[in-house]
Formats: sequence, structure tokens, C-alpha cells
Amino acid sequence: MAVLPIALLILGFPIFTILLVSSIVAMATVIDMPVTLLHTKMFDSVDSLALISVPFFIFAGGIMAQGGISQRIVDWVLSIMGGVRGSLALTTVGTSTVFGAISGSSPATVAAVGGMLYTPLREKGYEQSYAAGLIASSGAIASIIPPSIVMILYGASAEQSVSDLFIAGILPGLLIALLMALYITLYVRRRGIRESGSFELRRFGRATWRGALALGTPVIVLGGIYLGAFSPTEAAGLACLYGIIVACVIYRALTWKGLWGVAVESVRLTAQVLIIVAAAGVFSHLLTVEGVPQSIAATIQGLKAPDWAVLLVINLFLLLIGCVLDPASAILVLTPILVPIVRALGIDLIHFGIIMTVNLSIGMFTPPFGLNIFVTQAMFKVPLSKLYPGLLPFILVNLVALLIVTYVPELSLLLLRFMG
Repeated sequence: MAVLPIALLILGFPIFTILLVSSIVAMATVIDMPVTLLHTKMFDSVDSLALISVPFFIFAGGIMAQGGISQRIVDWVLSIMGGVRGSLALTTVGTSTVFGAISGSSPATVAAVGGMLYTPLREKGYEQSYAAGLIASSGAIASIIPPSIVMILYGASAEQSVSDLFIAGILPGLLIALLMALYITLYVRRRGIRESGSFELRRFGRATWRGALALGTPVIVLGGIYLGAFSPTEAAGLACLYGIIVACVIYRALTWKGLWGVAVESVRLTAQVLIIVAAAGVFSHLLTVEGVPQSIAATIQGLKAPDWAVLLVINLFLLLIGCVLDPASAILVLTPILVPIVRALGIDLIHFGIIMTVNLSIGMFTPPFGLNIFVTQAMFKVPLSKLYPGLLPFILVNLVALLIVTYVPELSLLLLRFMG
């Protein structure tokens, strides 16, 4: 159950195939279990109320990206940043943060925001590697800012409240955006980039008026969740309905034929996520039956290492895994293994969910296999030899944020305690 998955991964098999084949081989040769358990556990893995929100949020994100909403968000953020040096780069981070509060998907944010801002960044004097690295890393904020599909999967796996995870992700997500903004400010001053305009109240008012309905999506959805008006699943359904009305009826930027195309693509993406969920459920069950999580937890406890050292090792492990696995697969496979360890240490599982999410979001733009890297490279034809150096400073900035999130649990839990 260790060698075969690694071998299949190296050979390039899809992750759900790796998990299913490894499970079947283990059941046939090592673990004495009936084969009927395979489809039973697959069904049980997706039979979760929390997972119902996944297709809704994917659909809502697609509507926002294709329905003219993302452009209005860019215009609004740019109208705020107009008087700041490096405004276009700061707008990239700001727009990714706002759009992440709508889509919940990191690759979708890279595609939507990058498609509008990459060319302007290059025209304003930003190097190709820097512009591509900025877009790829900014998109990862969407995995942390709620609503986050990664948090939904963690909540289902660790049996934690998705609403609590959403609340806990707000401050860490804003922290990452802030640290990236500070780095951008230093960068543009050092490189002598002077692409800032001036703040105009009239422009800001016009952009706010045009983008009010687009900006209303995270306000309505997240506000309703935090106020207890509806659950995350109900909020996801409301986001779809609201997006259809705004994009198709009010803005008329998305035709009904285009809406059907978004729906088809959302079905495809949902199937990709849920088949991994089903396969990971079987694999995780076999690991648990074999006592792997318990053995790892006992080994770590036997080392008598301090809590900070254990968290450091877990972070290094997650960063390594995040480089080769997508966040959904990593969350579903590793959560059953790591939760017993952190629970034994007395670490809050909501806080640990944020630690996992931040780790795996960094993996989205970390070489060699970060998904955001492939999206960026495919969209802008940036050679990997140039893209990788452009990513390095943003990886370092996010690692600083990760250390703060890991060792300052109040950052994740403050809003929960305040709202509780």
C-alpha cells in the first residue's frame, strides 16, 4: 500500500486509478476483506451532506468567471488601488482574494484573473517570470478564503463543521494577501516600476456601482452562513441562483446556451473531484483497518518531541506532498492519518484544517507538479525555465505566512471565539 501507489504515480496514472488499483491489490493479496466492500465504501465516501455543496460552488464559480462578473471585480479593485505604486500587481492579489470568495477554486481564479491581468502587467513593465508567478501564486488564495472546496473536503473527512472552517479561514487568507502586497510594494520600488495612476472618487463610485451586484455574491453567501441563516450547502445553491440572475438576466453577459456550457463543464469537474473522494474513501478505510494512522501516531508520540517540532515535521511532509498531489486527493488521503496525531497533541482540529489548507495551497504553485503552474503555463505560454524563478519569492512569502498560521492558532480561532 506504499510502494504500489508511488510506482503508479511515477508512471503517470490518474490519482483515482492509483487509489483504486492499490486498494484492490491490497484486498486481494494482503488484507482479508470481501471485494463487495469496495463499492460499499465508495458509496459511503460520497454519501455526505457536506459534499453536496461541492458541485454547487463549482457551478457558481463557473458562472461568475464566464458571466462578466470577474471583470467588474477587477475594475473595482483597480479603482481602489489607483493611487498606489504597483497598483496593477496589487490589483492581481486583491482580485484573486475577492474572486476566491466567490469561486472557491484556485485554478479557476488563476484562469479568470490571469486572463484579464497578465497582458496589462507585461505592458506596464513587469517581467514575464514575475507576472506569471504573481498570477499563479495569487490564485492559491482562493483555496483559503471561504468558501473553499478544500475546506469542505477536510470538514467531511475530519467530521468538523464546514461553517467553522470557513470562518477560521478568513484571517489567514487575508494575512497571505497582506504579506504578498507588502512584498509587491518592496519589489516595485526596488525595480523602479511606476505604473500607478491616481485615486479618483468618481472612478471608484462608477466601478462600485457597476460591480455592486458582483460584489454582493460573497456578502450574501458568507454573510448568510455566518449569521446562521442557512448552511454552506444552502449557501452554495443560493450562489448558483444569484449568479444566474446576475450574469444571464441583469448583466446579460452569459447566454442561456453559454450557461449550459458552464453546467456541462461543472459536471465534468464535479465528477473529477467526487471520483477521487470515492477512491480515497476506500484507501483510507484500508489504512485505518491496518492500523497505519495509529502506528504513525504512536511512533511520533514515542519520540517525545515537543509539539512545535511535530507540527514542523507535519508541515514539511504536507509541503512535499502538495508538490505532487492535488489538494483534494491529499486532504482525503492524509486527513485520516494526521488527525489522530494532532488530536493526541491537543491541537484544535479546526486550526489544523487551516494549517493543512495553507500547506496544500502553497503546493498549488510549487514545482514540479503544482496545478496552478500548469494552468499558468498553458494560458500564457511561459517557459517553465522562466516561470519557476518567478514563483520562488512568492513561495517564500507564503512560507512565512504558514509559520504564522501554524504557531499562532489565535489567527485561525479568533473570529470563531468572537462569533461564538
